[in-house]
Amino acid sequence: MSRRVSWFLLAFGVWSWFIWITFVKNLWQDAGGLAFEDGEPTGYFWVHLLLAVTSFALGTAIGVIGWRGLRALRGGRA
Repeated sequence: MSRRVSWFLLAFGVWSWFIWITFVKNLWQDAGGLAFEDGEPTGYFWVHLLLAVTSFALGTAIGVIGWRGLRALRGGRA
């Protein structure tokens, strides 16, 4: 894997975490009534929380692949 691809994958993983942490914070503090109704989570909340958790997992996996690619290039194992 090239250095450029490794950096892209690592950046994608970091970006994914940044975006989805911000989204989950906003979802939790929902003032529009979509995420909570009478203090109880709605279907909207659960679906978007599942999307966020899935994106955290995929972002982590992709970032780890990028990190390992960079380490392999640094160590001369590519």
